[in-house]
Amino acid sequence: MAISVLIVEDDKHIQELLQMYLEKEGYAVTTADDGGQGLTKFRSIRPDLVLLDVMMPVMDGWTVCKAIRSEGQTPVIMLTAKGETDDKITGLKSGADDYITKPFEMREVLARIEAVLRRSDRNTVEKKARRLVFDKLVIDMDAFELTVDGKKVEAPPKEMDLLFYLASSPNRVYTRNQLLDEVWGFDFFGDSRTVDVHVKRLREKLEGVSESWSLKTVWGVGYKFEVL
Repeated sequence: MAISVLIVEDDKHIQELLQMYLEKEGYAVTTADDGGQGLTKFRSIRPDLVLLDVMMPVMDGWTVCKAIRSEGQTPVIMLTAKGETDDKITGLKSGADDYITKPFEMREVLARIEAVLRRSDRNTVEKKARRLVFDKLVIDMDAFELTVDGKKVEAPPKEMDLLFYLASSPNRVYTRNQLLDEVWGFDFFGDSRTVDVHVKRLREKLEGVSESWSLKTVWGVGYKFEVL
C-alpha cells in the first residue's frame, strides 16, 4: 500500500508541484487549500504524513499542527516562506517534526519526507521494544544502561543509540550514511568516520563476550549486528 501524504497549501502552484513530484515517487497524495479544509481531510483519511503550510486562510499551520498533534503522532513537516528562527521555533513547539523554508528544491523535500518517515518508524519500534536482550548482553534504553556479561558498562549516548539501532534489526546491513541519517539525524554535518569511531569504541566493550552475536563490518557497505 502506498504511503499517504496530505498537502495543506493555499498556493496552487506549489500544491500542484508537490503533488506531481510526490505521486511520481509513488506516494498517494491528497490536497487541501486552507487550514480548516486540511484538518477536516486529516481526520477523514488519517494520512501517514502531512506537509503543512504556515500562512493560510481559515486556520494557520501552527493551529492545524497543534490539533493534529493532540490527536496522535502523525509526522508533520511545516512549509514556510519565512526563515526567521522564531518561526522555526514556533513550528517545532507546535509539534512539527521538521520544517522546510520556501523556496525549496524537490530533492530536499523528498529527502526530508523519507528521513521523517524513517524516524517515525524507528520511534514506533523503540516504543515496542526499548529493552533488547541477547546472550550476555542487555541494551536497556529506558534505563539507559548497557550490561555486558552481567556487568554495567559505561557508554555515551550516541554509542547506545547506535548499538540499539543496529541490534533492533539483527543481520540487517546499514551503510554509514544510513546510520548517520538515522542515529545522528538528517541535519548532522560530519563524515562517515564518525560512525567508524563509534563502532570501534563499541567493539572494545563487546568483542569476545559471546559467540552468539557480533558487531560486523560488511566491507564496502557498512555495518550490521550479526546474530548466529
